[in-house]
Amino acid sequence: MMAFFLLMWLIGSTAKGDLNGIAEYFSTPLKVALQGGSGSGDASSVIQGGGQDLSRSAGQVKRGDIEAKKRSVNLQALPAEREKMEQMRLEELKRQVENVIDASVNLRQYKNQLLIDLTSEGLRIQIIDALNRPMFDLSSAELKPYAKEILREIGKTLNGVENKISLSGHTDATGYAGGERGFSNWELSANRANASRRELVAGGMDESKVVRVVGLASTVLFDKSEPISPINRRISVVVMNRRAEEAVIRDESGVQDGDGPGSAQQ
Repeated sequence: MMAFFLLMWLIGSTAKGDLNGIAEYFSTPLKVALQGGSGSGDASSVIQGGGQDLSRSAGQVKRGDIEAKKRSVNLQALPAEREKMEQMRLEELKRQVENVIDASVNLRQYKNQLLIDLTSEGLRIQIIDALNRPMFDLSSAELKPYAKEILREIGKTLNGVENKISLSGHTDATGYAGGERGFSNWELSANRANASRRELVAGGMDESKVVRVVGLASTVLFDKSEPISPINRRISVVVMNRRAEEAVIRDESGVQDGDGPGSAQQ
């Protein structure tokens, strides 16, 4: 009787995996030993298969394999999640710049000369000429007082994100009498872009944020139907997303100083 009760106690305290493994071993011991199977190695887990996946009813599920799969999924989702967070930060920066303009009595009157939008490169802030309100003196890189004020106010807000900055100067299609052999719209647009950079920094923007300053002359017209329209004379400030920043750094890494007409690279 004692032996019987001892046997019953052992059966009751043995995990189901152990019992199945023992039974399978005695029925096909060589197969279990060589190939494994349900019951072989199950004793350490209440989940059949020895893993952590409750949906699995048979076979060995290694915990290391499950964790590796999770890490793989997380790594694949990381870039998309990072871009989503960055987009949200740029959208918030856009609201901040718009609020700064609306809150300033001086800046509000120039609101129609400020174009702010989100592009594939990041947040773009364009300051454009109006017919009777140019940003610069004629054929000059000297900013008007109100244009300096606009740039300085914008510069204060750009430190709110870690993104890098790209600046470009644009002119209309009106050329110089001497053509492009001497001082031309290439030099003028580059000088105006650099003058704008200096005002952003004067406003408080960290100067290390700037990775590119370039003059594009009239090659990228805002209004292609009217090449000499004042709206084509503008400064474009782009708060770049990570993808655009990496593309700029990659493209510019092989360019020597002074390459390209009218370019001024930082």
